[in-house]
Amino acid sequence: MRRLAILAGVLLALAACSESPEGQPVTRTALDGSVEASPEPAATATPEQALGPSACESVTFEDAALTHCIADPAQHRIGMANVGPDKQPFGSLAKFAATVDPATIAFAMNGGMYGDDLKALGYYVENGERMKELDRGEGAGNFYMKPNGVFFGSGGSWKVMGSNTFFNTVGDRPEFGTQSGPLLLDNGKMHPEVQDNGPSKAIRNAVGVGPDGRAHFVISDTPVSFGQLARYYRDVLKVQNALYLDGAVSSLWDPAGGRQDGGRVGPIIVVTRRGAASPPAAVQPASSPAD
Repeated sequence: MRRLAILAGVLLALAACSESPEGQPVTRTALDGSVEASPEPAATATPEQALGPSACESVTFEDAALTHCIADPAQHRIGMANVGPDKQPFGSLAKFAATVDPATIAFAMNGGMYGDDLKALGYYVENGERMKELDRGEGAGNFYMKPNGVFFGSGGSWKVMGSNTFFNTVGDRPEFGTQSGPLLLDNGKMHPEVQDNGPSKAIRNAVGVGPDGRAHFVISDTPVSFGQLARYYRDVLKVQNALYLDGAVSSLWDPAGGRQDGGRVGPIIVVTRRGAASPPAAVQPASSPAD
């Protein structure tokens, strides 16, 4: 009888240690007979959560849906990317994204107008190497709506400047630079050819640098006019100079926000988290001055 009692006790202990039904916490029997519940496993972070907070947010201005992304010199670096390791233009944000670690990227956006070869139409500097000279000529299309301008910078100092002013005042070649047009705001004033509410509406994006040195990138999520985009920079962001980047092909990659737009792109503005590697480059940095 004593042996039967011992055997029964062993069987009861084994039953107490058996796997709990699915969805229930696992229980274990302590030596004193009390029952302990094992801690539930910690929740697994989503890929977006693992990348940290997004630098972009959704906003509404004059009933238009916009996405506003901020590059902060204290947290970010800015560079350009156009040609991949295969010596061919990326052509899309998806192809660019496949070459980098998403954890290093705050966001990326199409960064200026381009030709059929997906290369920049105007001034273009990547990692200190000037690949295209400043274009001060005449022509048709948004790029040649004078004044057009340049978004450029080195280290944590970034600026938007009219092309003529850039030519006359900037002597040292920046680490990055891209020319586009028109200049939506020039010293706080709207471009003379931009109507308050023009008939042309499209998905558009632009960049401007605030008085605190932060760069504001805005892409519309619904079609907007040039005037709407310019007013958002002037009235809400209090930016003095804002440069139109493009329309219709405007695209954003926000890894932390889980957004990656499709479409054909040329030059790409890449905002990386400080401490991360520089964007892929076709050439190595050069130290020669700008012309």
